[in-house]
Amino acid sequence: MFIALCLTSAAFAKTCTVDVVNLRWDGGAVRFQSEVVDTVEERAQGLMHRESMARYSGMLFVYDRPQPVAFWMENTLIPLDMLFFDSAGRLQHIHENAVPLDRTSIYGGESIQYVLEINGGMAAKLRIPEGAEIQHPSILNEFAAWPCKEMQ
Repeated sequence: MFIALCLTSAAFAKTCTVDVVNLRWDGGAVRFQSEVVDTVEERAQGLMHRESMARYSGMLFVYDRPQPVAFWMENTLIPLDMLFFDSAGRLQHIHENAVPLDRTSIYGGESIQYVLEINGGMAAKLRIPEGAEIQHPSILNEFAAWPCKEMQ
């Protein structure tokens, strides 16, 4: 069994804060320190112009409703993995190692509400599979796959 950061998903459930994104799947779990972007302006800026990002860090893009989502890497200087989640917080698609400064559209899916960007190569290194579940206070609906039980 692979557990990143040596924590169980039960331990993760006790730390549901806005600056942390928890992921779990059969055989693994990981926690990322995360910035949340939930306005049009913040989402448009994303991780542009940043020269680095800490290893277990990321940016969580939160949309008001499920929708078709596509990203590009214009003005983004570091390779990224993009994890696309539905409204319940289930991972629907992974785009690995998006190329810095590339203007090619990266399509995430039709009904995406959350996107987590992490350092390129981390999804494969951690063996994060499609179907993994995300936990974050932004996922407030009654159908959340992994709801926050305690807010801190």
